[in-house]
Amino acid sequence: MAIDTQPPALQSPPESAESDDTSRSMPSAQGPEKSILSSMLKDPEQWIGRAQEENLTKDHFYLPGHGLLYEFLTELNTKGTEIELVSLVQLLHDRGILDHVGGPAAITDIYTYAPNAAHFMTHLSLVKDKYVLRSIIRTCTESISEAYDNPEDTAVLLDRVEQEVLGIRQGRETTKAFDLKHEVSEVIKQFQQLLAGELETQGVSTGYQKLDTMSKGLKPGEMFVVAARPSMGKTSLMMNLVEHMCIDQGVPTMVFSCEMTSFQIVQRLLFSRARFPMSKLSKGFTPTKDEIKKLTRASKEIGSANMWIDDTAGIPIDTLRAKARRKKREEGLGLIAIDYLQLLKSNSRQASNSREREIGEISAGIKALAKELEVPIIVLAQLNRGPEGRTGSSLGVPRMSDLRESGTIEQDADMIGLLYRSAYYAETEEEKAEEAGKAELVLAKNRNGETGHIPLTFIAELMRFETRAHEED
Repeated sequence: MAIDTQPPALQSPPESAESDDTSRSMPSAQGPEKSILSSMLKDPEQWIGRAQEENLTKDHFYLPGHGLLYEFLTELNTKGTEIELVSLVQLLHDRGILDHVGGPAAITDIYTYAPNAAHFMTHLSLVKDKYVLRSIIRTCTESISEAYDNPEDTAVLLDRVEQEVLGIRQGRETTKAFDLKHEVSEVIKQFQQLLAGELETQGVSTGYQKLDTMSKGLKPGEMFVVAARPSMGKTSLMMNLVEHMCIDQGVPTMVFSCEMTSFQIVQRLLFSRARFPMSKLSKGFTPTKDEIKKLTRASKEIGSANMWIDDTAGIPIDTLRAKARRKKREEGLGLIAIDYLQLLKSNSRQASNSREREIGEISAGIKALAKELEVPIIVLAQLNRGPEGRTGSSLGVPRMSDLRESGTIEQDADMIGLLYRSAYYAETEEEKAEEAGKAELVLAKNRNGETGHIPLTFIAELMRFETRAHEED
């Protein structure tokens, strides 16, 4: 096949890619684009695969013709089709896209453009950098336009803009190639460890053995709802979980407290960890040397922990997500705890007309955040008065249907634990004495494991829940 050696111009960039400022063009690296395509044509096996490993897509190319050619090359490489100049031109012609990439002369020009591939990675990096700059310009331009349109849901617009900007950063990062054989080997290895009792959890340990056995630990992307009636100790249990994961295991944690101040949270955490009853704090009390030693050690451990507390009352879900994203991006984040779901707000226009719709948006937003940031989220929730309306042995015993505006929460949560203390509902002093300290966490939903009852002991003066041996009926 005769190939014309005079290269026609490739397609111009689409109008949408042009800058609003007519005196300035969009950032591009057309030379490096041709260079990396040239390397791919000369050594397809090495450089097409390398480009795919670096997550290069047709959208990274400024000129549509370059992007179209790259997409075609990756398609041929995936199929195992041999790539050489003459047959490539014929295949492009047969597919009806030869003219869209500039014709035979443009292919020849690209092929001869780079004498060697020594600078392939440098040129690829330049192409991706220019794409990032164009993405920033497009996102900002669209955001400015929407802002001028004076949208009613300003908070929703702000959340979307931040998501798009974060998406640019995430898209720029290169992920490791997926190796199926390696992943299968890792799954089998983990399975063998579980059978041998060498591995108790797959996620982060909660510190409660039976909960770890049933849940296999809190895993990235999971939403764990702990629900109870008021005064059951929801916040204490949440902070016990946070204490074990953040302080004992070093997991960077962010706590959103809508009900208590950061001072109250830290105060509880300090005295609970030191096992020092706050009831002792009174004028004239003199702590022992051992108590001072425990308080000093606890204060050092808490002070050096990677824990951040946000005590904004009634924080909107989009603001919460923005703060969590920023913390994840800047300092890393392995766990989020929220106290509690019904105290959050949604600023969307649709949510203003329906409380159920608002709770649905909040619940879905928390679950989406867990998946987006790839961290487990513990979120407390309030139960309605259903437990108080029951009689006999069922008095006070919670059910999943007792969750306020429960439909969406039940659907979004990966695990739901219902916290219950029987002494709270005891009708006589004798019963109160008999049930004192007894607590149960009923794992009513577990998307990836078994459900059941987890016996606990509540030490009120220390605000701690500890594992309790199961009592057979």
